[in-house]
Amino acid sequence: MDAIQQHMLDTYRAARLSEPAPPPPGRHDRAVLRDLYGHWLTHPPTRRTDAPDTSGPPSPSGM
Repeated sequence: MDAIQQHMLDTYRAARLSEPAPPPPGRHDRAVLRDLYGHWLTHPPTRRTDAPDTSGPPSPSGM
């Protein structure tokens, strides 16, 4: 089931239960992406210091 079909089903259920209709799919996508970008700017990703160092020479088995 794609997003449009799910929205149609949710709208039908809301109408049957006398509830407000849900927002259409994709309505808040830009705001969510803008918020994520703002969060990324204020909290940039950092390198893990506890990760093993894999930059050394390969093992004799080639793996």
